[in-house]
Amino acid sequence: MRIKLDRTLCDGFGICAKHAPDYFSLDDWGYACLVGNGEVPEQDRDAVMRALLDCPVHAIIEIPAVKQDQDHAADPAATTARS
Repeated sequence: MRIKLDRTLCDGFGICAKHAPDYFSLDDWGYACLVGNGEVPEQDRDAVMRALLDCPVHAIIEIPAVKQDQDHAADPAATTARS
């Protein structure tokens, strides 16, 4: 799981830091800061997901995993521009 924090949306409720303190800290004004690069290992997923779901302003965003289609990756024509 990978997340990002939109600090422009944060209103400083601090719920994220309560649920997942290893991933969110609060600055001097009480606004959230993402700790680390946003990568969340499986064992911490529940706490971070609780923070994401409980954020009243939806400032925490899950970044969907990009899955490459194996058939297209092996096919050079799949990457050729078509007119």
